[in-house]
Amino acid sequence: MTPYSLDTLHAALIRRPGFEDVGRDALRPLPRRGIAHDHFEIRGTGALLRVPRLSQLGLPARQNLEYQMAGFLRAAAGDHAPRPHGACPPSDALPMGAAIVDFIEGTLPRLPRDLPAIAECLASIHRLPTPGLEFRPPLAHHADPVAATLRVIEEQAKFLAAATGDADALAMIGEEIGWARGFAAESRDRVQPVTLVATDTHPGNYVIRPDGRAFIVDLEKALYGSPAIDLAHATLHTSTTWDIEIGTEIAVADVADFYRYYRGSVSPALARDLLPWLMPMRRLTWLRTTTWAAKWRVEARGGPAPGDERDAVLAAHVEARTGDYLSAATVERVRAEWLRPGGLADLL
Repeated sequence: MTPYSLDTLHAALIRRPGFEDVGRDALRPLPRRGIAHDHFEIRGTGALLRVPRLSQLGLPARQNLEYQMAGFLRAAAGDHAPRPHGACPPSDALPMGAAIVDFIEGTLPRLPRDLPAIAECLASIHRLPTPGLEFRPPLAHHADPVAATLRVIEEQAKFLAAATGDADALAMIGEEIGWARGFAAESRDRVQPVTLVATDTHPGNYVIRPDGRAFIVDLEKALYGSPAIDLAHATLHTSTTWDIEIGTEIAVADVADFYRYYRGSVSPALARDLLPWLMPMRRLTWLRTTTWAAKWRVEARGGPAPGDERDAVLAAHVEARTGDYLSAATVERVRAEWLRPGGLADLL
């Protein structure tokens, strides 16, 4: 159940320049598929209202909107992301405000068929010129993406023991965290490519347009960091099975093809410089998402009950997915990518 009505949204929207004449009936709620936002098509305008339920970065409402708008604006320069059209400021009636962006017509990705389109979408963002440090705010900047990712992992790992009683899974995840600490120390003085990245790149965050192009429609967490993290998050088991309507396991050979297609879509220099980082950042990204699942399971317990049937279905799906990610069978399956002969590491 949303904390606002269509009347509230409409009253906020018509205060924005260019939307003064939009009728209330033009607002069409879209199916809820994620945990952080509700979406409403503004029919007849080519625009979408993107209404936060929470900030996944923990930002205050106004700062959260400013951050999102900057992410959309910068990624849209690659022509594979929606353009922003302003925002409805936070208010008592609309506590988190709302962003107004392009409404992208199309369908959800089908995997593995649409992996090349997703690779091209990410390449379009990573190819953009990276501005000087003084021009990167309000977006975050990860000068050392390994250390930045490890900090998130360490904070979230505190929830592992309370999130699952699977001793085998905990032991394997602990081994990976040990590897991550060693890799962070070993790579401290090594430089890897840093570009604009989308960060939250799981397949549910794309729309495939009728012309076959993929548009990424969630830029809430955009920042300047490692492109290898975007590539990993688009294709890991914890991502391809996350979305309630997409949920697909991808063969290792299809993931390898995805990486090859991407490397052919960026400059030879970026393709070359990224290669030694692809698997290490994949391991770190998997740890980031897996420990996030632990944190979510612990923090979600005792939270508000689902407000309607859509919320209940989504809550059950998230519970099942996070439980799967913390199971020994899944942990072992994912680790095979870099630990077993013939795994993904051997194919890149």
